[in-house]
Amino acid sequence: MTEVVAPAIQPPYELVDVEYAKMGGDMVLSIFIDKEGGISLNDTADLSEVISPLLDSIQPDPFPDQYMLEVTSPGLERPLKTAEALQNAVGKYINVSLYKAIDKVKVFEGDLLAFDGETLQMAYMDKTRKKEVSIPYETVAKARLAVKL
Repeated sequence: MTEVVAPAIQPPYELVDVEYAKMGGDMVLSIFIDKEGGISLNDTADLSEVISPLLDSIQPDPFPDQYMLEVTSPGLERPLKTAEALQNAVGKYINVSLYKAIDKVKVFEGDLLAFDGETLQMAYMDKTRKKEVSIPYETVAKARLAVKL
């Protein structure tokens, strides 16, 4: 799916994620797109017109059931699904869930100080104390941008 859609998403747009899931009683194919400065309604409409015919051309049809196509922004808490996305998030506030706990903690939220492709260096608050943690990239289950409250 991503292989078919990705080439159609040209700069300044960036393909962030593709999800196929049930929402209410409907199957929804969500294509998350972003660009510097954010996505507008016109952007999503224009990209829908490009993506929809591409999806119809895939044989055999990966979606035999009826579905809705949603082209949308990933929002403020955008997922960071690749090493490149994490690299671009250095200096930003993120949330990271781990497969394996570090010092009995499986979720860290704080500033991503550095990422060298193998290790994330984060600054976070432990109650009232600022701490730093090194997280091996292979232990990251999910990562996303986070909103600092």
